[in-house]
Amino acid sequence: MIGFQPYETFQLLIETGGVERANTLLIAACDAYARRPRPLAAETEQFEALAVRLFPTAAPTVRTRAAAILSSASQLTPSLEMLVFENLGTGLVEHIATAPAISDDVMMRLIDKGDLDIIAAIAGRYDISNTVLARLFPINSRKIYRALAANEGIAPRGAYLSALLRSAQMDHKVAATLSRRTDFDAALLTTIFFDLPERGRLNVLQAFVHRNMPQAPMMRTFEHISVATDEFTAALMRLFSDNRRPAITRLLTQITGLDEVRCGEIAHDTSGAALFVVLRAFGCTAYDGLKVLIHATSHDEDRSKTLAVFARLFESVSTPAMVYMLSAWRGDVNPMELTRPEFAPLAQPSRRTPERQPLPRTGSLSDQAIEALGKLQSVRRTG
Repeated sequence: MIGFQPYETFQLLIETGGVERANTLLIAACDAYARRPRPLAAETEQFEALAVRLFPTAAPTVRTRAAAILSSASQLTPSLEMLVFENLGTGLVEHIATAPAISDDVMMRLIDKGDLDIIAAIAGRYDISNTVLARLFPINSRKIYRALAANEGIAPRGAYLSALLRSAQMDHKVAATLSRRTDFDAALLTTIFFDLPERGRLNVLQAFVHRNMPQAPMMRTFEHISVATDEFTAALMRLFSDNRRPAITRLLTQITGLDEVRCGEIAHDTSGAALFVVLRAFGCTAYDGLKVLIHATSHDEDRSKTLAVFARLFESVSTPAMVYMLSAWRGDVNPMELTRPEFAPLAQPSRRTPERQPLPRTGSLSDQAIEALGKLQSVRRTG
């Protein structure tokens, strides 16, 4: 190998020079190889044979330093990659996350070692193949599934999608991560809606905008009782104004068919997202719905922006969509059917193409509702 004495000379130095000589030779050899832009096959073969002998004889701190130097080499065989990974010590996880490329063979061998921190670092890489994924998903670890949920290099579909959703049902962090992903259909998180943070809940609602929906069993029932929408919203406004949430729970239980625990969660949801589902399922418009939401939501901070989002949702989310959500909460439907092509979101967001900003709307119902909302807020402040 160019830049090296013959292999036999190095072997003699190892055998006769002791640990200090081995330390020096290992650092020199790794540095020389890492500096080679395109080592020949014969050079790589010679260095690999040399490195396999040098690493075990060097001191632990020197092995770590040599592995860090070798990790910067332009070409590493699987055996050399394993030498790097086995000797990097505490820097291994960071190296796995930042290395330009890692062969499938090495990833598999690292996974087989069973270190969850290392496996989670592999799960976070954008370039992992289906072969590696097939080894990762059966591992029952929250740490690994959190890394997989955050990895936007993996398109969740098929068995992988089902596995992520099962994990989301058991781990709120996985659920919250999936709800934030722009390439994930947040409507699939409907059944764990109440485990999501406020932003995640709004993203679930956004996933139902202008969407074709399967027929929900509760639809006909809501069509019949929606004639009493005015009385319903008036009753809710009065109860929320008096902060009579147990009474609201009983009212929701009677009219939605949901169990009392779920209705209690809706009544006590100060974000207003769960209550929006009920209001829109009853066919409430933005004007009537916001009058209820302003009494129901938290007033510890300025909620104007969030209420403006609800105003847009009242216009763009259909009543059948929110009846479907209620049916999912009751267990009458399986949101996985939304993965069928006919029920897919009309416009899938793209990570490569920037989303066009909508033109400002003038004179719409939501604008009128927001204007009325401002008046309601000023009345509440002065009152």
